[in-house]
Amino acid sequence: MDAYPIRLRKATWADMDFLLELRDQTMRHHLQKAGALTDKDAYKNRILYHFDDAQIVEIADKRVGLFKAFYQADLNQWYLVQIQILPEYQNHKIGRALITELITKATDNNESVALSVLKGSPARRLYERLGFQCMSESELEFNMLFHPVDRE
Repeated sequence: MDAYPIRLRKATWADMDFLLELRDQTMRHHLQKAGALTDKDAYKNRILYHFDDAQIVEIADKRVGLFKAFYQADLNQWYLVQIQILPEYQNHKIGRALITELITKATDNNESVALSVLKGSPARRLYERLGFQCMSESELEFNMLFHPVDRE
């Protein structure tokens, strides 16, 4: 992966079929396990949430994932909405690199980073290794937070 740097570009409507397939490949199993909806409308609703903040993850001009985060000024906090990487590109530290970059940007500005993760998702272990702490939970998800001071 080092030979091909990770590139982010703004998602467009032309990416919708890719994003629907990406969600199905990366989330169907976890959503079904959690008892959440896995139909096309549910996928599309999630994709469209903060779509203006959606970025396509590319390696060597190939779409390999989605990264979506936005800044909440009232909370002095970034919210990581979605990060999904195609299965064949997982375990190559792409997600870790993107999240670490967001954490660095937030830390440099004394901002926190929040996210939620489905219960039972293996992504939770990555978030914990990166310094996120579970702050609360709902029936389906853990709500996690990274504070800049947690990194020192």
